[in-house]
Amino acid sequence: MRYLTWNKGLTFLAILVLPVAAFRWKIATVAGADDVQRGAAAFSDYKTEKPGTIRQITVEDLPQPFATKSVDNGPQVVPRPTNAWPQTLPGFKVAQYATDLDNPRELRTAPNGDLFVAESDPGRILVMRGVGQDGRAATTSVFASGLVLPFGIAFYPPGPDPNYVYVANTDSVVRFPYRNGDLKPAGSAEVVVKQLPGFGRLRGGGHWTRDLAFTPDGKKLFISVGSHSNLDDPDTHPAEYHRANILETNPDGSDLRVYAWGIRNPVGIAIDPSDGELWTSVNERDALGNNLPPDYITHVQEGGFYGWPWYYTGPHQDPRLPGKHPELKDKVIVPDVLLQPHNASLQLAFYEGTQFPSQYRGDIFAAEHGSWNKAVRTGYEVILVPLQNGHATGAYEDFMTGFVTPEGDVWGRPVGVAVSSDGSLMVSDDGSNTIWRVSYIGRN
Repeated sequence: MRYLTWNKGLTFLAILVLPVAAFRWKIATVAGADDVQRGAAAFSDYKTEKPGTIRQITVEDLPQPFATKSVDNGPQVVPRPTNAWPQTLPGFKVAQYATDLDNPRELRTAPNGDLFVAESDPGRILVMRGVGQDGRAATTSVFASGLVLPFGIAFYPPGPDPNYVYVANTDSVVRFPYRNGDLKPAGSAEVVVKQLPGFGRLRGGGHWTRDLAFTPDGKKLFISVGSHSNLDDPDTHPAEYHRANILETNPDGSDLRVYAWGIRNPVGIAIDPSDGELWTSVNERDALGNNLPPDYITHVQEGGFYGWPWYYTGPHQDPRLPGKHPELKDKVIVPDVLLQPHNASLQLAFYEGTQFPSQYRGDIFAAEHGSWNKAVRTGYEVILVPLQNGHATGAYEDFMTGFVTPEGDVWGRPVGVAVSSDGSLMVSDDGSNTIWRVSYIGRN
């Protein structure tokens, strides 16, 4: 059981006072509560990231552009030290579910409980099944290969009995005939969306990942497409066409259109199962300073404009594009949850399992791949974003940390998150090429 402390110094068991989810986060967001890091304290680095730490960054906390010098501080990933292991909250256990993988990225749990894994660099999709006595995947199979930087995975139609599994290459969307339990496609790949703007693996831009999510009724498919650059103006750069957007199409690939725009790199997208609302996890732009602008997680409004490249975090004009599009200034949507700048927030997943304590149900877990454009490293963790009645509080919690050594060496980089059929949280890590399994084992 988790404990929360009022600033008056009184400690209560959450379950004895209010419904746990509401109690935990209402206390956390009380003005002046000791549990929440705000203001300057909300901006973290790996040394201050610790499971259970709650942070809330607001628009008022943002520094001016160029308040600090932009740096290139990308990690050289090192082997996991023998004494290093991911850290999480009391009552939870972290174990290795799979190791020696090759660039594991997005994770998706199939309706029958199999775990689908996109190995992007080798261009294949794996299927992992069950948990052996050693805690590892009981079986691992190659479902499909010969793909082009695959990332997004989605089952269609939504629900317990799919007919297809969709896969997003960097430059197209394909689907394979599939029924529950298939370890190989029942037929060859069919191209659904023939041409997406793809590729581009540049420092500070060139985003290549494409995620997928179906509406609950299966009538529409969302596709996330990141920008080609850090700050190229789409008015004058054709390479940005249909980029920095979330696209929408019919399941057969027809009627492709822009659903929401100005989203620099919406790496992860997911549907809130409680109300069918679309959410995204976004990498913002670089080179404005250590603490600007924040990455973010937000619900996505149809037709909504989120600022890139002319504005950020509401009506803040990027000083590198002065005077551009003043008519859009008051239309920029401020995201629901502001994260550490340069965290590189990737896949997100709603927790709908029953293994974790009830206060986690309906909340969001998200993987933070880690910074390169910040003097002191930040990210390299999994965070928890609490929701109350489908709405974000603006706060988030460090949930799983420890992927950076005290000396600042990076050995792990979380990418994907998925909830397994038994309620465990699965986390892919392309630094140590591991899938971690986080399970709840009870009170300590």
